[in-house]
Amino acid sequence: MITGATTLFRYILRHFVMNFMGVVVILLGLVFIFDVIELMRRAAGVQGVSLDVILLMAILKLPEVGQKVVPFAVLFGAIYTCWKLNKTSELVVIRAAGISAWQFLSPMFMGAFLIGVVTTTVVNPTGAVMIGKFEQMESQHFNTTSNLVTVSRTGIWLRQPAEGGYALFHASSFDQQHWRMQDVIVFFFDRDDTFQKRIDSPLARLGDGFWELEKPIVNDAQGVSRMDNFELPTNLTSRQIEESFADPETISFWMIPEHLRIMTEAGFSGTRLAIHFQALLAQPFLLAAMILLAATFSLRPQRFGGTGVMIGLGVGIGFFIFFMESILQAFGISQKIPVYLAAWTPALVSLLMGATALLHMEDG
Repeated sequence: MITGATTLFRYILRHFVMNFMGVVVILLGLVFIFDVIELMRRAAGVQGVSLDVILLMAILKLPEVGQKVVPFAVLFGAIYTCWKLNKTSELVVIRAAGISAWQFLSPMFMGAFLIGVVTTTVVNPTGAVMIGKFEQMESQHFNTTSNLVTVSRTGIWLRQPAEGGYALFHASSFDQQHWRMQDVIVFFFDRDDTFQKRIDSPLARLGDGFWELEKPIVNDAQGVSRMDNFELPTNLTSRQIEESFADPETISFWMIPEHLRIMTEAGFSGTRLAIHFQALLAQPFLLAAMILLAATFSLRPQRFGGTGVMIGLGVGIGFFIFFMESILQAFGISQKIPVYLAAWTPALVSLLMGATALLHMEDG
């Protein structure tokens, strides 16, 4: 009996993994095609962007996009696996052998959980590196500007356009409530990245269209001079600075805790990054919940009819969970709800919904 159960376990797991991989390949193939078309459209008005560059950029985006399609791939793969077992009457034989739905779903449940673990711990760090490279190529070939602010162990770095080139700010800390930077050094460069001058100030305050530097020391080709105040024009706003941090998708799962600590010490809010980190931790549980939801809508006996409608409802529930996750994360980022509630609610609600429906179907 144990040998038979092990064989059945491997059989169901193998079919689920194959169906899951098939759905992933189809979805990523569609995404790749649309990305290539979009990049070709953007490259139409730019000189020197070859087809090789476009294809490489589209490939670099795939791991990051793949993380978003994994829940759908698990759901669709599980629905197809259950439907196939049902259609070929293998499910009838399994039930006749005294095996409950909880038992024959356990291979897919464990498989989905492991897929979530691998996605979080392996695919996410790989995708972070590749999407970072994609953004570098995008900036190089399409002249896009992003990530104006960088927070590191050495402090805060901010870049903005300046007359004849650009200015690079460095500060030890930031008071986000009053939009002030402490211990500021501003380096000025021309368009050819040639150093022009440097300004040191104990405090820089963001005003309406300018940075106000208190008691600055200017060091340029004419020598060193001191001033009471200096206003440096800027087109940056507080909202632009808040939104210009590196996307959470560009930070590896393993590096997020350290990055969060540095941001907090520097005076910036790490809510968005914290929600992303908790959502990654919750992903294995969310994928396992997809199995229960898939079983609920695809194990209906063929003789009762309406299987297609039930499968359609299952797909609809999957999209509903996706939108619920996006809405809750938006509420979390705006600090309307706690971080843990925003990140973990979709997984926990899906698990409870699937378990309740399956219990009702099995035990009445």
